[in-house]
Amino acid sequence: MIGWLWRWVRRVVVGLCIVLFTIVGVRAVDAWRGAPLQPWHTFVPQEMSPAEMDKADLAAYRAAEDRLFVDIRRNVTDKLPARDRAGYDRYSAQSPVYPGHFAQDFNRTFEVVPQGEVQGAAVFLHGLTDSPYSLRHLAHLYAEHGFHAIALRLPGHGTVPGGLTAAVFDDWRAATRLAMREARRIAGPDKPVHIVGYSNGGALALMHALDALDAPALVAPSKIVLLSPMVGITRFARFSGIAGWPAIFPAFAKSAWLNILPEFNPFKYNSFPVNAARQSYLLTQALQGNIQRHLRAGRLAGLAPVLTFQSVLDHTVSTRAVIEALHTHLDDNGSELVLFDINRNTQFEQLLNARAETAVARLLPPAPRPFRTAVVTNIDPQSYKTEVRITPAGSAQEEPQALGLVYPRDVYSLSHVALPFPLSDGLYGLEPDPDDDFGVRLGNMAARGEYGALVVNTDMLVRMSSNPFFPYVRERLESILPPRPNTASVQPSLEGAPAR
Repeated sequence: MIGWLWRWVRRVVVGLCIVLFTIVGVRAVDAWRGAPLQPWHTFVPQEMSPAEMDKADLAAYRAAEDRLFVDIRRNVTDKLPARDRAGYDRYSAQSPVYPGHFAQDFNRTFEVVPQGEVQGAAVFLHGLTDSPYSLRHLAHLYAEHGFHAIALRLPGHGTVPGGLTAAVFDDWRAATRLAMREARRIAGPDKPVHIVGYSNGGALALMHALDALDAPALVAPSKIVLLSPMVGITRFARFSGIAGWPAIFPAFAKSAWLNILPEFNPFKYNSFPVNAARQSYLLTQALQGNIQRHLRAGRLAGLAPVLTFQSVLDHTVSTRAVIEALHTHLDDNGSELVLFDINRNTQFEQLLNARAETAVARLLPPAPRPFRTAVVTNIDPQSYKTEVRITPAGSAQEEPQALGLVYPRDVYSLSHVALPFPLSDGLYGLEPDPDDDFGVRLGNMAARGEYGALVVNTDMLVRMSSNPFFPYVRERLESILPPRPNTASVQPSLEGAPAR
């Protein structure tokens, strides 16, 4: 009996090894056949370490950041062959999407300073492969209400994609601590400090707020604002590290990348290293463990009110995790979940699958709930007009309110990336402002043609990248901010956003 069991176990192990080596082999060959690595993939700029950041202030962080961009100019831009110094390449100084051409390079940490007395301070944390650009609209909104806004560039971001091959999530946590210290210094001891996180930045915002419950030396936020927060991600990321195993051999160095694409976006990487996926997964695992640890100790009650904006359809993060791993555990302390439903106009009825159709009913627990819920949806299936259906905390009564906004006729849902951008955003907007020009319009491209001709997947062009309900996002944020002063004009900090 024991001999038979041993033979069975051995066969299973051998079978699993064969499957694993087959997957790794196919992955290695597939990567080897892919696009070649470019200087922006192989150059890794030297960021500050967590120990250095814990001793530094924002001025020192930005000085180090300036040195990074000098290194990139010397090691990437200035070394590009003449044949590569054209077209839509963000690292070519001759390209229309070269960030150095713009009045403000949003790849860098920047501040928005209110005129008049400072009413508080806020730290803004962008998403994975992203840059401070993604939260510029919200940073200006805060400044209009008297808050000093700090839009932080997280280590490994805003420079070259190669920076994310070496970054670890402890780097991002240390940078968050640094920015929160600066926010507290600016606000003073008695005025509020908010933390605003988008996607991966949402996980960092929550992690910092939880850490501050245990460590009084950390700056605890008085409000937490999350947009598409990365509380949980897809199961594939758990095994993403395996995809990079062949990269230990120089011939298969490209295996360290999940995507190798042209870099035509001035403020976001298109290429995606395996390490970035791995670090985001490790961050979400640490975050969920942190939440559970505080629940067991009965200390989650000290968490600041959480205002979350989330699309019911999100291919990047788990909407279910946002609800079940976070909001269902919050006390009735003013926390709120805003869900953006699919476009339920019957035009799309035959195209949407059953999971999309039933997303809200499947995801939301039955009322009453300990948090306020607001669902943005069509007023009826025959209309593009929308309303928000509010269920107060502790109530089972739904209260519909007209929004005065419409779902665009050719949009069936929002997406993970859409929430922080108005339709007028110059880069991602569906109706871009002509004066908000960054060399390319990615939000309103309507590319049609034959398969196989484009350098990017057609999904990248189909994905909704701006939010028709951004005015409602502004309204909800203004409800947690002090009244707008008469002197509402703001100015960006010159140190954080050098003119070119």
